[in-house]
Amino acid sequence: MTYLFQILNGIGLGMLYFLLAVGLSVIFGLLQFVNFAHGAFYMLGAYLAYEMVGRGVSFWLALPLACLAVAALAALTEAALLRRIYAQAHTFHILATVGLALAVQEIVIIVWGPIGGNLPPPDSLSGVVILGDFVYPEYRLFVIALTAILAAGLWWLLEGTRLGAIVRAGSESPEDMALLGYDTRRINTAVFGLGAGLAGLAGALAAPIRGVDPFMSVEALSVAFVVVVIGGMGSYVGALAAGIAVGVAQSLMTTLWPEGARLMIYLGMAAVIVMRPRGLFGRA
Repeated sequence: MTYLFQILNGIGLGMLYFLLAVGLSVIFGLLQFVNFAHGAFYMLGAYLAYEMVGRGVSFWLALPLACLAVAALAALTEAALLRRIYAQAHTFHILATVGLALAVQEIVIIVWGPIGGNLPPPDSLSGVVILGDFVYPEYRLFVIALTAILAAGLWWLLEGTRLGAIVRAGSESPEDMALLGYDTRRINTAVFGLGAGLAGLAGALAAPIRGVDPFMSVEALSVAFVVVVIGGMGSYVGALAAGIAVGVAQSLMTTLWPEGARLMIYLGMAAVIVMRPRGLFGRA
């Protein structure tokens, strides 16, 4: 039962990793932009949900509001600041977004303090599911179900709609899209906001599981890059498969070898880089 519990924990954790990583992957796939502030958007989503629930807002309302607020803030940041450096080398991307991430972290510390907090799950999901000898928290099952629905909806959006076709075409040939009359700057802003909004939603969903703290963005960013590297940059299926694999591996290792749980995912990333540099599902 212990291993089943940890596998379910890993799937839920992996689906959150997927939401976090797929936004990073989509942003890089379309914009060829290395966004080291992605973890900061995850943290903002968690803290906004934490703040709203603390002020009496329903968790069910705080969840979408946090996601939309992060998406809007990210879109404004992209339009006002980041689009000016797209044409620069990746070094400039890294410097600008690391600076942005540090600024967000300091703002969080000023507003909420250096000590973290806990966000309880909603009352309707505060219980457990009991199946014989197996007991599992309802909220974690909700996270697995919701993220699975979101994964299917996002796949349909990117693969089965006109909007998705425009995004894919923009990532492969932005010049042709501009010649066809599409405003590529608006597309870029929308995609950046979508990616950041998914990260914010992942943070809001993770807050009742892990709490909130001003340094959670660093952990989130490192895991997101591990998932993207293993799955393959720009690959939706890769982000999903790698997210679940990393989540399950990390969760199982907390039982088998707690001290090495984080180490194992980095060793897995290193092995993929050596054997398949473009990732398991990356395009050649």
